[in-house]
Order: sequence, then structure tokens, then C-alpha cells
Amino acid sequence: MKHAGSENLDALEPLLAEIRRLPGLKEKKRGTFYRKGRACLHFHEDPKGLFADLRGPDDWLRLRISDPAEREALVAAMDEVLRAP
Repeated sequence: MKHAGSENLDALEPLLAEIRRLPGLKEKKRGTFYRKGRACLHFHEDPKGLFADLRGPDDWLRLRISDPAEREALVAAMDEVLRAP
């Protein structure tokens, strides 16, 4: 599964804008976010759709984000991860 390219990141721009407003994240490269100096979130494209890899408390979580409900679920998961110490 390859990292999301410019065209897919363009399609995700409203989601990226929402993520950029979350506290404690730094976007070092478009679509690649860091928290406390560690990679926290990035995106992939696959024939099955778009996916986000989110660093959870123990390991990476892979979440499908091809539709609005899935994107809302990502933001909810991010809120939970960002509240953790």
C-alpha cells in the first residue's frame, strides 16, 4: 500500500484542514503529522480506497477513510489518541 499522492491528498484537503486545527500536531510534510516528535498520522491509497495510519497507544491503527462517515471516525479516534498522555 503506497502513501497517498498529491491527487488523493487534494481530495482529503477538507479533512486535512480539520486535522491541522487539532492541538499538539505538526504537519512536517503534507499529509504526514507528528506528535511529540514521533510520526502520528499519514495516509495511504489502495485499490480498496483511502486509508489512514494513526499511531495508537500500543501500535498503529489502519482506518479506511474513503467516505464521510469513515473520516468522522478517524477524527473521533484522533481525539481519543490526543487525549492520552
